[in-house]
Amino acid sequence: MLRGFYTAASGMLAQQRRTELLTNNMSNANTTGYKADQLSVRSFPEMLISSMGGETVPTESKLSMSNLSQVGGLSTGVYVQDAKALFTQGTLEETQLNTDISLVDENLPINEETGRQGSVFFTVQDGDGAIRYTRNGSFTLDGQGYLTTPSGHYVLNENNEKIQLDSDRFTVAENGVILEGNVQTARLGICYSDDPSLQLMKDGEGLYKAVNDGDLPSAYAAADVGFSTEQGFLEGSNVDQSRTMTEMMSAYRSFEASQKVLQAYDKSLDKAVNEVGRL
Repeated sequence: MLRGFYTAASGMLAQQRRTELLTNNMSNANTTGYKADQLSVRSFPEMLISSMGGETVPTESKLSMSNLSQVGGLSTGVYVQDAKALFTQGTLEETQLNTDISLVDENLPINEETGRQGSVFFTVQDGDGAIRYTRNGSFTLDGQGYLTTPSGHYVLNENNEKIQLDSDRFTVAENGVILEGNVQTARLGICYSDDPSLQLMKDGEGLYKAVNDGDLPSAYAAADVGFSTEQGFLEGSNVDQSRTMTEMMSAYRSFEASQKVLQAYDKSLDKAVNEVGRL
């Protein structure tokens, strides 16, 4: 009886976590460069239920298998294993602003071990000097002419140096080169991850940090990696709003189903305690 309580409760907790994640995706459906999270739910190991057969019960500490008959497996519930971002390309939206730059995925190899596709990222530096990565190319120039993110993080070039420009009248070529007039000023620092779901974790404000504080390699030197940059465009969120709403309804119904099972167990236990045992 109590096993049923735990199984139903684990289902409710998993669906609650799923609903929270889907709600967060919906709230960021219009966030530039946002990558939707996906939840991974796993089942706890099943238990093999057996019943004792025969008229005599063994007195030894270990029951003889000859006195047991298999009833079947019993699920012990589910749990949320982890949440990973989906790094597919978002829709490009034209802004006609020189400081808005988007990354366009063209030929990104599939990781042979995990079967997942790689991705490219802008390289930025936070206030503590740590390297972070982002797909949000909504940049601006600060008072000293440095190219920064909306949060004030410095955008870095291919040598992990800050990019300082004379004005916002610059041009970004498809290969990431920044030109002021006809003079090359810098080249955007763009890094590549062959499996961002494993190598990166979200760090807030549309930023990602490498697992174990490692650094990603340059995308320019990565073999068979094809991408380009588009000036005057921003990459939108990759959240599928209609699909997310459908999944939210499914999670809500699953939560309700587990809740009703829990209530049924509660009523059965109430009868067992207050009615069956009554003289």
